[in-house]
Amino acid sequence: MQWWQDAVIYQVYVRSFADSDGDGVGDLAGIRARLGYLELLGVDVLWLSPFYTSPMTDHGFDVADPRDVDPVFGGLSAFDALLAEAHEYGLKVLIDLIPNHLSNRHEWFAAAVTSAPGSPERARFWFQPGRGPSGKLPPNNWTSVFGGPAWTRLPGPDAEWYLHLFAAEQPDLNWTNPEVWADVEKTLRFWLDRGVDGFRIDVPHGMSKPDGLPDRLDGDPRFENDPRFDHDDVHDVHRMIRAVIDHRPGRIAVGEIRVADDARFARYVRSDELHLGFTARLLRAPFEAAALRAAIEGTLAAVHLVNGAPAWTLANHDTPRPPTRYGGGVVGLARARAMLLVELALPGAVHLYNGEELGLPDGDLPEQALQDPMWERSGRTERGRDACRVPIPWEGGPPGYGFTEGTPWLPIPRAYGRLTVDRELEDTGSMLSLVRRALELRKSHPGFDGNAVEWFGAPAGCLAFRRTGTTLVCALNCSTVAVPLPPGDVLLASGPLPGGHLPPNTAAWLA
Repeated sequence: MQWWQDAVIYQVYVRSFADSDGDGVGDLAGIRARLGYLELLGVDVLWLSPFYTSPMTDHGFDVADPRDVDPVFGGLSAFDALLAEAHEYGLKVLIDLIPNHLSNRHEWFAAAVTSAPGSPERARFWFQPGRGPSGKLPPNNWTSVFGGPAWTRLPGPDAEWYLHLFAAEQPDLNWTNPEVWADVEKTLRFWLDRGVDGFRIDVPHGMSKPDGLPDRLDGDPRFENDPRFDHDDVHDVHRMIRAVIDHRPGRIAVGEIRVADDARFARYVRSDELHLGFTARLLRAPFEAAALRAAIEGTLAAVHLVNGAPAWTLANHDTPRPPTRYGGGVVGLARARAMLLVELALPGAVHLYNGEELGLPDGDLPEQALQDPMWERSGRTERGRDACRVPIPWEGGPPGYGFTEGTPWLPIPRAYGRLTVDRELEDTGSMLSLVRRALELRKSHPGFDGNAVEWFGAPAGCLAFRRTGTTLVCALNCSTVAVPLPPGDVLLASGPLPGGHLPPNTAAWLA
């Protein structure tokens, strides 16, 4: 088995993990100072969100220089030091690659704006004449993921429009242009030469656009069933990325893939494309036994179509945190604890998002604190993703909670004061203690060796499974009544098991 096939990958949203210089923004030196925590936690891989030179319109996903580190995060020397020390701790390091778009501050786009229509400078992006009288209407009806049209017009009565599937400050690259291919390959080699262990590909279902840029007719307004994403030619991009990476044995490419169905998903994890693809099916599934089983079975079936390895996630920097998503309060936290045991019992790689191991809910932020571009672009109708990006509370009290000696870039709610790392390390019943024990068992117990799942009969509203050929059973109760535990000795449970029963909103591992 390759190292990545069952790895536990820990995502650090760099701005929100640890601040070393008191400016209120997390940085690479802050992460370096907390590597001992990741070792204590028991994860295998550190995945870093974008840290590249950027005007920070989308907090780093608008990349002005993909081969340098923004000063706010410490510069390139800070990255090299972090990478070297992470490797000393035995951690692999993945970094984000943003191949769908650049910042409008990138030198390419600056040259395109001052060049004529049809010029080589504009051919690196999607510049198009508008529709209607004097071209005053966008070239098609595509909308931005952040709200509003996906097109912005340059100044002037006969000016062209440019495409941006995200913010207007993030113009999409034209992947029919050989210069784009060459530049991304240059970026891959730059970071591989520095020693990174792989890349998480942002929007891996993007990049390629259909001929003629047809209007969107129906389907999900974000990702599914529309011409903006999952065009067939995108797989050529992934084959290029894989070919570059394969020259460095042991390095990988990972992607969070949002497509219409499991068969489309499977194409991204063929043997010459991504090593791992995270599906959002389990993350999106409601806390219902039938829906969760369908999400698990669908994901496993998809990767088995191409002899790939499954990968799982319940949280990331773009989605509500599990305790909030599962209902909030005591019930939401109980369900988040239970689902973490379900996820870690499954075969394949697992992704954890920083703060997930603390059971953090979404931060309750005042409107004046919101910074996500989605907030403004939606006309302040969508609050965006800031609530799941609130900095990590390490210790102490407000305003910094050990994250910073200054004022954090997003306010840390007082409710997080009960969920600091130092408190949870001392509490054997905390979410952090549960995660540490679960990861320890996952590495040491033979019940996690099987690469497939066998299902058992379970009471209504419950599910139970084990890895094929092993004796460890994972049971989950999504119903409203307690049910008898399956036979076996309890190894770990997400909550108390009174009278040999599995209460609602609880999971257990039994051998």
